Amino acid sequence: MPTPPRFVVIGNPVGHSLSPAIHAQFAQETGIALEYATLLAPLDDFAGAAHAFFGNGGRGANVTLPFKIEALRFASSATERARRAGAANVLTALPDRIEADNTDGAGLIADLASNLGVSLAGARIALVGAGGAARGVIAPLLAAAPALLVVANRTLDRATALAKEFAPLGPVEPRSLAGLAGGAFDVFINATSTSTHGTPLELPAGSLARGALAYDMAYGPAARPFVENARALGARASDGLGMLVEQAAEAFCVWHGARPSTAAVLAAMRARG
Repeated sequence: MPTPPRFVVIGNPVGHSLSPAIHAQFAQETGIALEYATLLAPLDDFAGAAHAFFGNGGRGANVTLPFKIEALRFASSATERARRAGAANVLTALPDRIEADNTDGAGLIADLASNLGVSLAGARIALVGAGGAARGVIAPLLAAAPALLVVANRTLDRATALAKEFAPLGPVEPRSLAGLAGGAFDVFINATSTSTHGTPLELPAGSLARGALAYDMAYGPAARPFVENARALGARASDGLGMLVEQAAEAFCVWHGARPSTAAVLAAMRARG
């Protein structure tokens, strides 16, 4: 029997990742044989870890914090959505090269629209963060035709640079975190690493419109303080578990040419607590 193709999720930390369980369920659903594991890369040597994995026959890798920008640099080619994002969360071994892709934006949009029933057309959206996670979702958010997308960051210069870069794609403007106060946003997305570092992002006064959705790209216990705070302010709130599952389904399709359904997998991951 041939050895199944090998896939990993690379990060630091990475032991908590649900990706192996998600891809195992996708494989069972589609009848595709594969091996999927975690790979802890040194903070100062992502490229070495990735080279070793692909050099030993690895077929594909999901990439999580803090390596998404490095993953794009590591690859020898990139899809349009990865180039536009300036970051990659998927690496694929092709016959002659390693190609980078970015499925984060597709995952976020699918979770917001399909799982949470949020209409982004005409919405006022606040996106907090200016790193790889934020970069990966700006173009897809603008493609959804919001009334305004505000990119906010503690360092205003970084938010300004991102807004300028993506301005040709739609109505986007930079603000400081304090500048979100009173903004009455319909969708408020935390794309920073604050939750995973145990320092949940504070929601500025008046930043949420009536009936707004507050969304943390982190998931599970890390996102709980942000989610609970938003709910205490009267908002709907969600962690990013749905985005994790949906971006994984997009990556699975890139690798295997088959798109798995996500509802049962999301329910199973949610039941794990």
